Amino acid sequence: MRKLIIGIGGMTHGGKTTLSKSLQDLLNNSLVISQDNFFKVCYYQYDTLDALHMDRMMADISSWQEDPQGFMMSRDRAVKSTASEASNVFVLIVEGILIFQSWVILFSRQYFLQLPYEICKDRRSSRVYVPYPDPPSYSDGYVWPLYLKNRKVIEETVKDIVFLDGTQKSETLLSTVLADIQKMLMVTQR
Repeated sequence: MRKLIIGIGGMTHGGKTTLSKSLQDLLNNSLVISQDNFFKVCYYQYDTLDALHMDRMMADISSWQEDPQGFMMSRDRAVKSTASEASNVFVLIVEGILIFQSWVILFSRQYFLQLPYEICKDRRSSRVYVPYPDPPSYSDGYVWPLYLKNRKVIEETVKDIVFLDGTQKSETLLSTVLADIQKMLMVTQR
């Protein structure tokens, strides 16, 4: 059995979840673990590691690493098995705004969605579901500076990360990343 762990990071509301779920739909035996599911309740500064139950997230990733098939079945995800060697590949897609802060060694491949300030601000202001609205200047005074800080750390410390242009259509991003992953699968199949 072969396992790949794909990391998808970037700005909040930058397209990480959309890309991750689309990949999950197209890749057999794949599963998304989203950092959004590990936020502490009512934690205001959510763009920091303190806002997350990182221990719980890491426990899920470890459980997947130990038994991807059992983990997927426990999450009601079908496991596809055929006579093909390729069906023995399991893909975990980990997505979130801070996933590259502490787990870089986990990932077989890392992608980072970049967006310009204007688009980030527009996407945050047009959110459909907002548990509580951002206070005035939250994007300018907190979210954007933290994104720039995190991106700088990633640029300086994360090797072999693929930076993606988040202004591209979601279909284009999907086909780019999917082709890259399929290429990796071909290499690991040999």
